[in-house]
Amino acid sequence: MAKVTDTQVELVRELITAIPPGKVSTYGDLAEQADLSSPRIVGWILRTDGADLPWHRVIAASGRPAVHKASRQLELLRAEGVPIVDGRVLLARCRL
Repeated sequence: MAKVTDTQVELVRELITAIPPGKVSTYGDLAEQADLSSPRIVGWILRTDGADLPWHRVIAASGRPAVHKASRQLELLRAEGVPIVDGRVLLARCRL
């Protein structure tokens, strides 16, 4: 993985915190905004420093939730009014 600075970590944290209820952003969108080389870095930041963040609002570009947290993520998103069909978030209607 590419070297990630504390500044980039803090920027990703700020971007995730700024996602309002009922909206989602993709790992790729966040990586681009934070000038990171890969969306996987956003996932790494969430895994290592994201327990206090609205992690459920970050979704894969396919609209599919994280496999290991799919039920919980979809439950939280539904509660916020995010449109979901067949286990997939309708990104066109709720993506920032």
